[in-house]
Amino acid sequence: MRYVCLAAIVFVASVGSALAAEPPPLAKARARYNAADYEGAISAAAVARRIPASADAAALVLARSHLELYRQRALPEDLVTARETLQMVRPANLSPRDQVDLYVGLGQSLYLGEVFGAGADMFETALSLPVVLTTVDRRQLLDWWATALDREAQARPAERRPRVFERVRTRMEEELRRDPSNPVASYWLAVAARGVGDPDRAWDVAVAAWVRSTLSPDTATALRADLDRLVGEALIPERAHLLPAAEQQLATANMKAEWELVKDQWK
Repeated sequence: MRYVCLAAIVFVASVGSALAAEPPPLAKARARYNAADYEGAISAAAVARRIPASADAAALVLARSHLELYRQRALPEDLVTARETLQMVRPANLSPRDQVDLYVGLGQSLYLGEVFGAGADMFETALSLPVVLTTVDRRQLLDWWATALDREAQARPAERRPRVFERVRTRMEEELRRDPSNPVASYWLAVAARGVGDPDRAWDVAVAAWVRSTLSPDTATALRADLDRLVGEALIPERAHLLPAAEQQLATANMKAEWELVKDQWK
C-alpha cells in the first residue's frame, strides 16, 4: 500500500537561469531527461562528457538516465552502466544542486539493486544537504527514502522491524511540522505508527491524514485511495484482532462504520 509510485526525481533536469552558461550539449541532456526522453538524454550527455567543464555533470545525467531506463525495461546492463558511471563522478566538480542529484542517483542505484537500507541512507544524505529543494522534489525524495526503509523493514525478522519504522515515524512527524499539507508524510506517518506496533495511533493519524488531504488538492485523490486501503486492509483487521474473539466481528463492523462516517463528513 503506497501513497504514490516512485516517481522520477527530476533534480538533474532542473532548468533555470543558473544553467544559462552551461555548454549546449549539457543543457540539451538535462532538457531531454526532463522530458523523460532518456535515450536522447544519454546521447546528449555523451557529447557533453567530452567537454571538461561539463564532464561530471553530464556523467550524472547519463547515469540517472540509465537508472530510469532500468525502471522501464529491467535490463541489467542499464543498472550496471548507471552504477559504473556514478562511480566516475567527481563531487567537487558539481554544483551544490548536482551534488544532491549525485546522492539521489547513488540511492536509486542501491534501491534498484535491492540494497534498501544503504539506499535509504543515501536518500537521507540528499535530504540533509543545505540545498533548497522544490516542494515536489522534496516530497518525491522523502517518498523514496520511506519506501526504501519500508522494504528494508520487510526483509528483517518481525522483532527487528519496529526500530526501522521508528526512524520513519520520527522523520514524518518532523516533515509535517515543516509542511502540514505534505501528503507523503501524512501517509507514511500512519504506516510507521502501524509498523512500530501502535495501530490505535495509526488509526488516528489516518483519520487526520484524510482530513488534511484537502490542504493539497492535487494529491488528495491518490492519498485518500491509499489511506482507504491501509485502513480497510490493515488497520481495521489488526485493531479488531487485539480484542477477544467474541468481540472481533462487532468491533470490525463498528470501525468500518466509523471510517465511512469520516469519509462522508470530510468529502
